[in-house]
Amino acid sequence: MSVAQVFEKLEQNFNADAAQGLDLVFQFDIEDDKNYHLAINDGSCKLHEGSHEDPSVTLIMNSDTLQGIVSGETDGMQAFMAGQLRAEGDMMLATKLGELFNMG
Repeated sequence: MSVAQVFEKLEQNFNADAAQGLDLVFQFDIEDDKNYHLAINDGSCKLHEGSHEDPSVTLIMNSDTLQGIVSGETDGMQAFMAGQLRAEGDMMLATKLGELFNMG
């Protein structure tokens, strides 16, 4: 699965109920591919290619780690502890990804 397909899957698995009242941008810096960001606004989610100028949180990883997390094979917290995933900005938002997107 390509990185673009992984993000499309993520967008399709968006849990709108969990995002009511939220206004967030998740920036994904994929070290061996393009950058993407997901803009979440009050129950809607839009995927954009490229970088956002002021994301709420930036997640930095390679495409293998991304695929593992989205497929559910890799636990995001374990990837973080192992140094495969880095986060900049609001760290607590990174933990909300699992609530906002049905992974696995």
